[in-house]
Amino acid sequence: MPVKTHHRACTLCEAMCGVVIETQGEQILSIKGDKNDPHSEGHICPKGYALQDLHSDPDRLRTPLEKVNGEWLPIDWDSALDKVAAKLVDIQARHGNDSIAGYWGNPASHNLGLMMASGTLRKAIGTRNISSAASLDQMPHQLVSYLMFGHSQLFTIPDIDRTQYMLMLGANPAASNGSLMTAGDILKRLERIRERGGKVVLVDPRRTESARYVDQHLFIRPGTDAFFLLGLIRHVLDKGLTKPGRLLELADNWAALAPLFDGISLEQVSARCGIPVAEIRRIAEDFANAECAVCYGRMGVATQSYGALNHWLMLVLNILTGNLDSPGGMMFTTPAFNKAQSRPMGSFNTCQSRVRGLPEFDSYFPAVTLAEEMLTPGEGQVRGFVCVAGNPVLSTPNGRQMDEALEQLEFMVSIDFYLNETSRHADIILPPTGPLEHEQYDIVFNMLAVRNLARFSDPVFAAPEGTRCDWDIVQGLTQRIMALKKPDAPSRNAPHPEEILDHGLRTGPYAEGFFAYNSGEPVRHDEPLSLEVLKRYPHGLDLGPMRESFPGYLFTADKKLHLTPPELVADLGRALAELRGAESGELMLIGRRDLRTNNSWMHNSKRLVKGKDRCALLVHPSDAERLGLASGKQARIMSRTGELMVNVEVSDDIMPGVVCLPHGWGHDREGVSLRVAQGNPGINVNDITDDQVVDVLSGNAVLNGIPVSVVAA
Repeated sequence: MPVKTHHRACTLCEAMCGVVIETQGEQILSIKGDKNDPHSEGHICPKGYALQDLHSDPDRLRTPLEKVNGEWLPIDWDSALDKVAAKLVDIQARHGNDSIAGYWGNPASHNLGLMMASGTLRKAIGTRNISSAASLDQMPHQLVSYLMFGHSQLFTIPDIDRTQYMLMLGANPAASNGSLMTAGDILKRLERIRERGGKVVLVDPRRTESARYVDQHLFIRPGTDAFFLLGLIRHVLDKGLTKPGRLLELADNWAALAPLFDGISLEQVSARCGIPVAEIRRIAEDFANAECAVCYGRMGVATQSYGALNHWLMLVLNILTGNLDSPGGMMFTTPAFNKAQSRPMGSFNTCQSRVRGLPEFDSYFPAVTLAEEMLTPGEGQVRGFVCVAGNPVLSTPNGRQMDEALEQLEFMVSIDFYLNETSRHADIILPPTGPLEHEQYDIVFNMLAVRNLARFSDPVFAAPEGTRCDWDIVQGLTQRIMALKKPDAPSRNAPHPEEILDHGLRTGPYAEGFFAYNSGEPVRHDEPLSLEVLKRYPHGLDLGPMRESFPGYLFTADKKLHLTPPELVADLGRALAELRGAESGELMLIGRRDLRTNNSWMHNSKRLVKGKDRCALLVHPSDAERLGLASGKQARIMSRTGELMVNVEVSDDIMPGVVCLPHGWGHDREGVSLRVAQGNPGINVNDITDDQVVDVLSGNAVLNGIPVSVVAA
């Protein structure tokens, strides 16, 4: 058989690094970084090599399964889809549309067909009880974009390739490869800031892997980033360092902004966050005086009690110093397929969840509402569940409660190719083809990229006979649900994802032509960008750096940048009240990520889980001495929701008063069919995170700053 060469992007994190895959028949011969990829320039991390493990994994499901008397049995596709549709419609007929809930996990973001089909499935089901992994991650970022710019899908992206000063809060790009900052070979990009005379400062309760690539790392107490940002803003205002430039004309309510920060004492800020006053002053002055600068924060600031407020304060700092929508600051992409960004989009608090009254955002409820909506009796109780490419048992707070909730449902279906901690509760599992068996275009991550990028890849392998891709599964399920609910309505065949993509490219921002930057100097192309044109660039198409987007990207009713949304101003009052209060003194738990993993779904690859224990509890030496803990010994860590037995690792990379566990592990539950993962189960930190503790404004989960107690085992 001939050897074939395929070019595509790795789908195992946000970075979109280009890979070259050589195959012979059905066998993968090699995977390596694509040196001709203009985005990643040949860089690849360990996850990229593991694409072959995912493709050939013997535990990956290839045919639908039905649970019959507690035993999993194969079922043909048409029967499976018929049964799922009939059961969902029956439950809704008896208990109302909201008796079905849905959850979308983050792998959906990498899947063209699933991204394009999900909306029709949601519409067919017709429930308001939809959640996603976004409210375990970046939802506060999106909420602030909606409140300030009028659009929930406008992500602010650091212009890392041109900035002279980068302030990172709660971000660990050495592990994430860049999160909400799609950037191939992110560490080289950080090094280039310093090579051109710039500076990188990292603020985090842990001296993370990224600390090796920055000029300075500062410890900060978990959950106090808002106070630190208040101090920076206060000092910028006090010293007259504001220089908003063109933003003065584009933004509203300037007169009301500065008074919001009156009465803030840097000494008070320092006492709460643990960063010396002198450092707060120096960082504020260096940031404001830099030629261009960007303040960027990620999981550590989003998944805490002031998640949305943190993102607003970071934007306020960028705005006051003229570093929003400006080269080298926070900018916006111009994606080739930009249907999500071409019209106003978003909603907030138009309705509230039944049990706790948490707000909807963008027609999603926070994921922390899922279990309580299933467990709490009464009108509107969730009795059926559709889980799409997600594992909420491991990824949502209070995982044991989620186990309990799923176990007592009347019916559940999982669209997933693993029998994992969540899908084991399903009545039917619908496994899609693997990532190398369908086409690829990254709709989401092109919106998050530090340059404007586009790439289309054909499947590496033809889908095996008897399998179905996500698009076919979701369309088949949608058609059956609609046929049962509206039997007299004419059936319609949706256009194929490639047809939708081609239309979007032809009518997008490059419809009149484009510049290709693949060889360094831009080359003008007067033809419209289309799928046919894009296929001429197997290594990907570089459409150039981010560019100024205002006022075009202002979707508010008055076409102004809203500086002081009332919801955020009200939440600022909550933070100021806490700032003036007393420190609790409790031991605080934070999470962490690892380069070889991405949440909960990559632990069935031997090459990714081998090596030292990655689930140890990091404890500072002073806390270890006080609590009688020692490296290599076990401890018991307890919170309101439960307790875990953990191995201890004493380290001065964690600050005093803080302990740290990773996210996404815990493969020791019965009924899971993941042999490698079960041999390296780790522990599930979300068994002790608290579903009742959320960011008050957004309802986003709090995964950092959890009060815990630790005792020697």
